[in-house]
Amino acid sequence: MKEIRLKKGKESSLERFHPWIFSGALESTSPALSEGDIVKVLAHDGKVLGYGDWQIGSIAVRMLAFGECYPDFQHFMNLINDAWMMRKALKLKNHLNDTFRLIHGEGDFLPGLIVDIYGPTAVVQAHSAGMHLRRMDIARALVAVQGLGVENVFYKSETTLPFKANLNPRDGYIIGEYSGSVAIENGLKFNIDWLKGQKTGFFIDQRDNRLRLSNYSSGRTVLNMFCYTGGFSVYALKGGAKEVVSVDSSAKAISLTEENVRLNFDQTIATRHQSVTEDAFKYLETLPQGKFDCIVLDPPAFAKHRDAVPNALRGYQKLNAAAMRKIAPHSFLFTFSCSQAVSKEQFRLAVFSAAASVGRRVRILHQLTQPADHPVNIYHPEGEYLKGLVLYIE
Repeated sequence: MKEIRLKKGKESSLERFHPWIFSGALESTSPALSEGDIVKVLAHDGKVLGYGDWQIGSIAVRMLAFGECYPDFQHFMNLINDAWMMRKALKLKNHLNDTFRLIHGEGDFLPGLIVDIYGPTAVVQAHSAGMHLRRMDIARALVAVQGLGVENVFYKSETTLPFKANLNPRDGYIIGEYSGSVAIENGLKFNIDWLKGQKTGFFIDQRDNRLRLSNYSSGRTVLNMFCYTGGFSVYALKGGAKEVVSVDSSAKAISLTEENVRLNFDQTIATRHQSVTEDAFKYLETLPQGKFDCIVLDPPAFAKHRDAVPNALRGYQKLNAAAMRKIAPHSFLFTFSCSQAVSKEQFRLAVFSAAASVGRRVRILHQLTQPADHPVNIYHPEGEYLKGLVLYIE
């Protein structure tokens, strides 16, 4: 068994069950370690602290188990089953919903692993070499979980694995085959592009927030910026919006949005939807004052790492200020950040600065976050990545 030993005093975070070991905490390592090796983690005095996946980078080890428990196949099987038991208790799988996240990395004690469920298909995404190497065990465990109903496992990790590991992953089915890609969320249908789409094909983390928008949309003219596959747009139409405009710089995203609108509504309702392929900032610059009385801002992550945070905060301020200038009086603004490196306090300050710069009266109605199937490990607060505000603009 390969081992790593920590410097004196560096075991304290593991004793608090934090799942990451940073490279600066290492005193020594076994020779010839390869990315994805399971290593025994020792304190400076030789005490066994647990086991984890070795990787090259600032995060050197992602912990899989603490103490003397070795993470074998049964260990993974138990954790996957535990994750399903929680989703089952939340009643996420029912006749109106077959779309949810089953495994949320550290939030489900499986760092480096994401699994999203779309009906009978599980889409697996590995973010570490260790999870890539055990992908077939993970797939077999998913199919074996009683009541989950997984028949197909699609592996989608070409863009998420560390490139220095030279793993050469290939996206594709590792169990089963294509059996349709229409998923149901809160009774609405969505065509999921898990082959070429972002993330696992759909942003499941906005499910609850889309439903909230639906409850605010009746009779309103809604602008959905960075629409991607049109989730917020479909919910706004379902909620009785008078008009919905979806904007994205990607023609492919706009095509998927239009397809999802047609999938859910007859021509009478579908004609209330318009899509625009354009850069969001340019669209807001030319937007007539007061055209929309409900705007959704759900941009991609502006900061992938901490060095990018200052620029990201300026971006959030600029974007929100542009929307606040153009939105009609007595309106709702749904604004989000999915940048893990940006704290909710920093994001809120950026939005406050935007409001102050335009001089509008603004009230916070709701503070939003990720849904329950994207849990935050209490020992890993970094997992709280999605921040959102519902604002009332006078």
